[in-house]
Amino acid sequence: MRSIGAVETAVVQGQLTREAADLELAVIARHYDGLIDIYAVDGTGSHYYQAEKWRTLAGRALSQGELERLIAYIASGQKQTTGYFHGVSDLPVLTSCALLTQNNVATHVVLFHTDISDVKEDTRSVAVEIGLIAVVGLLVAIIAVYYTTTAFTKPFMEVNEIVQQYSKGDYNARIPISDTEEATQLALSFNAMADQLKDLEATRRSFVANVSHELRSPLTSMRGFLEAMQDGTIGPDEYEKYIDIVLSETRRMTSMVNDLLDLARIESGKTAIKLEIFDINELIRRTLITFEARISERRMDVDIKFAQEQCYVEADPAQISQVLRNLIDNAIKYSPEDRKLRIATYALKREVYVSIQDFGQGIPTEDVPHVFDRFYKVEKAHTPSKQSGTGLGLSIVKRIIDQHGQRITLKSTKGKGSTFTFTLKRAPSPKRQQQQDGGRQRYGIQ
Repeated sequence: MRSIGAVETAVVQGQLTREAADLELAVIARHYDGLIDIYAVDGTGSHYYQAEKWRTLAGRALSQGELERLIAYIASGQKQTTGYFHGVSDLPVLTSCALLTQNNVATHVVLFHTDISDVKEDTRSVAVEIGLIAVVGLLVAIIAVYYTTTAFTKPFMEVNEIVQQYSKGDYNARIPISDTEEATQLALSFNAMADQLKDLEATRRSFVANVSHELRSPLTSMRGFLEAMQDGTIGPDEYEKYIDIVLSETRRMTSMVNDLLDLARIESGKTAIKLEIFDINELIRRTLITFEARISERRMDVDIKFAQEQCYVEADPAQISQVLRNLIDNAIKYSPEDRKLRIATYALKREVYVSIQDFGQGIPTEDVPHVFDRFYKVEKAHTPSKQSGTGLGLSIVKRIIDQHGQRITLKSTKGKGSTFTFTLKRAPSPKRQQQQDGGRQRYGIQ
């Protein structure tokens, strides 16, 4: 099948009659389902050929001016146009344009129209479907974002509500465990914090009650003794006895207040560690001398087991002395008369171990994990009232050892006693250090 251009060229060259050409052009139009429209470029704008179907769609022919603009449009390189073709067509068409030339002179304008009304309708339907899909997608996205945001923020809203309850002193509320790993971890952390706060609050209340009792009791007894001395109930011959009692109660209150101040100072970080190298064995001996009267009074036997005669450590001697005093005081306090007190030291690698063992009643298993807690005091059912303290001594000991970067442990068996063991950093003896320094200087080692 020849092209439209070939058919028209054959007509111009006399190889094909106009009637034969029209028939062939009609065949081409039917074959491509197109509407052929040919204009002569002779200044008159007359139709050269017009397909029959195009005649039914076209309300009129192009004017000379419209034809000239169309020729200029084609000459500029444009080959297609869509729409109602200058208002000529009753239906939207896709028009392919071409110029036929002979000897480089334009002779005809060939227009090949294709009905695109169905395409327009299909496009409109597709656009509507796309719009509906977009709306549905947007709604789904909004719902998904809402539920995702709600799921993400819900744990934080619950945390906020729980924290507000904590701020009011209610530590019983707990955050429910969520499905997501992050929210679960957050809930577990907050619940653990709530448990600690609840325990701390219970300990604080117990401490306030204990301290109030410990302060009120001596104050009440001292006031009673002094008032009795004032009104003559206690005669002058008994003054010395009751003055000694008042002094003893005063010393106990002073010790309690000092413990409170020491703990507050240590926990605030205001107590600086002054590291020195000293003999821990010698410090233990000197500390034991201060307890000599109490040890003799209770007829206790002190068993000292030093692996070495001298054992040097690097620590703050004043603070370690306080640790020793508290631990030895506890051991004496909770040991029956005629029992043994054992103190041992030994070095292992870079550490020195110091243990203080009593053979008293021991600490109940349920109390062992808490003995170093602030304000914690072993149940009075296990502790005679005369031996009851404020529960600060061991807490002070633990914090001093922690400040030194060391460890303290407790092993206790009910009815057999308790052993406290703490570590200190091992240090060379001063003589050995001097010898090492002298050797370095001798060989020029910095």
